[in-house]
Amino acid sequence: MTELRMEKKRMEVADLGEECCVPDLSGEYILQNHLEFRLSEDDEIYEGYGKRKNAYPYRQFNSYTRELKEKEVLTAILENQYLKAVFLPEYGGRLWELWDKTTETNLLYTNDVIRFSNLATRNAWFSGGVEWNIGIIGHTPFTTSPLYVAVTETETGVPVLRMYEYERIRKVPYQMDFWLEEEDRFLNCRMRIVNESEKVIPMYWWSNMAVPEYEEGCVVVPAEKAFTYAGGAVFKVSIPIVDGIDITDYKKIPKSTDYFFDIEEEKPKYIANLNKDGYGLLQKSTKRLKSRKLFSWGNGPASDHWQEFLTDHAGRYVEIQAGLGKTQYGCIPMPPHTAWEWLEQYGAVSLPRQVKESSHEEREKMLTDMLKESKSSEHMERILKKTSFMAKKRAKLVMSGSGYGALTEQRKYSEHLEFVLESESLKKWKHFFDTGILHQPSVEKIPDEFLIDRENLEFLIGTLDGENKENWYAFYQAGLGCFQEEQYEKAKAFLGKSWEIKENPWACHGMACVCRLLKQDREAVQWVLQGLKLESKNVSFLKESLKLLFLCNANLEIIDFVEHQNPEARKIGKLAFYYISALHRTGEDKKAYELLEKDGGLVIDDIREGEDSIAQLWSELYEKLYAVKGRVPYRYDFKAF
Repeated sequence: MTELRMEKKRMEVADLGEECCVPDLSGEYILQNHLEFRLSEDDEIYEGYGKRKNAYPYRQFNSYTRELKEKEVLTAILENQYLKAVFLPEYGGRLWELWDKTTETNLLYTNDVIRFSNLATRNAWFSGGVEWNIGIIGHTPFTTSPLYVAVTETETGVPVLRMYEYERIRKVPYQMDFWLEEEDRFLNCRMRIVNESEKVIPMYWWSNMAVPEYEEGCVVVPAEKAFTYAGGAVFKVSIPIVDGIDITDYKKIPKSTDYFFDIEEEKPKYIANLNKDGYGLLQKSTKRLKSRKLFSWGNGPASDHWQEFLTDHAGRYVEIQAGLGKTQYGCIPMPPHTAWEWLEQYGAVSLPRQVKESSHEEREKMLTDMLKESKSSEHMERILKKTSFMAKKRAKLVMSGSGYGALTEQRKYSEHLEFVLESESLKKWKHFFDTGILHQPSVEKIPDEFLIDRENLEFLIGTLDGENKENWYAFYQAGLGCFQEEQYEKAKAFLGKSWEIKENPWACHGMACVCRLLKQDREAVQWVLQGLKLESKNVSFLKESLKLLFLCNANLEIIDFVEHQNPEARKIGKLAFYYISALHRTGEDKKAYELLEKDGGLVIDDIREGEDSIAQLWSELYEKLYAVKGRVPYRYDFKAF
């Protein structure tokens, strides 16, 4: 008998902290936005399509720590006699564990902790399980956010776990239905994204599976070629041998890299991670989810460091992924008034023990033939079609997500999804959209929402000569909307008016970001300093402010500000990094080096993936002080690429 139940699980979890108090205007570095493409005319990759400079209107999570505390985490569990699937509804609906009960094996890599690092579109990310990435290039905006949870059932009466949300950048609702029939040996994951607008929109989906990095393990995928990158360029390679290395044997991959496998149209869509005995996870899907990927951290010191940085004692992992587009270097166009649906299945597979001695081609033929003989692809397509009615059936709400979907006009393609408007701040914004009158909070309070975009910016601007002409908050929000539309002079004028009406640190931050983009660095610095006079306690505001000072090379200002802070603030890794860097830039190398090495070396909780700033800082200081180049210590080595 299949069972669906909700349970609390005690886990070691780091403190996520509050969302950043200011909007994500300057953005995080995104590798995919800085690539050169060397492809042929028939590769048909939407190079850079849909890329974003930032995650606005989402806020960053940049105030977390690495300290772990025991916490009760909500889980949703689907179980039959063969499989047990454990989900984390409060963390993007992540599939956290998948147990093959016949062998008592967890087919996924499940971290022993939830510890955040700066790898996602909103900064905070953690490793383990299967993450469902939607909307924009990179890890989903919902990585650390709760989803709506509801319960329905199949036509045979089997319980269905439904999780869904409204993605604010692409303005699309999406839902994920999970179930296990009584005899199922594969978990059913039915996905649905709906574009209810009248426009073509860029769309992105990648199911990101963390799996154990087995000794003598390998991936099996039905492909002969793959897209990859090196030296800032994207190109196509033949597999499995790349630069003399069999990349399907992931333990041999030297540096962190991606391989996007180019699967021919007529072949089944799958990827598997097998141990030396030929046993492991098989992920397969209907044809819409056309692509598969392997990501390895590599096998050098920096690769090892990242693997350790993300966990406690859970060990190493690799990622295998499945996506809508051929690569993650761009989104794909989704037509208006369209629903995209597909089925994914996750379960155990076992090939003959001699699989390790077989070639990639032989392993692929074995597994492809097995799937063709069982008519697996046809079976999944039938399930997808058969469950179409179920997917559009209203479900019983168990847990609410965000209220953003409730602010939008729902049409027939998503009317079965219940979005709940519970937030008082969103109710105030709904009042604005209904009446044109925007609330005016105290300048001491953190801005409540960022909802102004291309679709409603002119509506807001139209109220600034009337209902909102003395509303500092309305002008602030108009400035943010213009900034996002790259109307920087207009943004500056509106933010300046906000400041004129009522001095507030939020307008200072916005003005500094605008001035920075307009290459007016000295003015940007003055706005940062003005903002810090009004707000110097909020950690996220401090980080954003010192980041801008650092980018503007305002070293003396950084030094003066940090030296007037309390000891606790000076211990924050990113702030300490800016301070030490400023000391180095002003010639105080000895003091900078001593501070860098103090207490076993500086730890930046939110160091960015691929960032080598701390290694570069150490190298420059060491060479200045000792007149020789030094080997970067392991604790500072994060350059896995």
